[in-house]
Amino acid sequence: MARLTSVVLVDDHELIRNGLAGAFARAGGFEIVGDAASVAHGLDVAHDLRPDVLITDVNLPDGSGLQIVRTLRTERPEIGLVVLTMYAGDEQIFAAMDAGASGFVGKDAPSTDVVNAARQAAVAPRSFTCTGLATAMVRRRSSASPRLTDRERQVLQLLAEGLGVSGIASRLYISESTAKAHISSIYEKLGAANRAQALMTAIRTGVLGAEAPPP
Repeated sequence: MARLTSVVLVDDHELIRNGLAGAFARAGGFEIVGDAASVAHGLDVAHDLRPDVLITDVNLPDGSGLQIVRTLRTERPEIGLVVLTMYAGDEQIFAAMDAGASGFVGKDAPSTDVVNAARQAAVAPRSFTCTGLATAMVRRRSSASPRLTDRERQVLQLLAEGLGVSGIASRLYISESTAKAHISSIYEKLGAANRAQALMTAIRTGVLGAEAPPP
């Protein structure tokens, strides 16, 4: 007979714990070996029972479930750790990933998603699975890139080509004072003090890699 995957459930709502236990029973292949309703109790149960997978809510009466995740990931690299939360925004996704979670599931998802996350966590505990991870990564990269206007991107491209203020002004048919104003704005948005710093930051954040409108 195949060995069952042992699971501990940590949530301060008994209804949710019972509902998840039922979902795992229906799925088969799992054994709920314990449950808890707080960070302290969850860690105690995990230390005593050493489950294959622990599933925890984020908001617990005595702290965050991410504290459980961080502690157990350090102590037992092989354990699967799935985070449940009512608030499944980008910030929560990355916080769970940084804490060392194996999976992240919103409480509005079907219970089968939790079961699937637990199954994946059991076989690949150091990976991170989350339905919205790809789009969250896109949003993070987008928000991390400084917002330059089309004209500022044109000026930045010309700075990269080695042109100075007069050359940029001539190429774009603008006054030198306007060119200086654009350069100053670019430096401010990129947090740079000079051309070299501006270009380095633009390359690192992908601003310069984006196609600029032709001057």
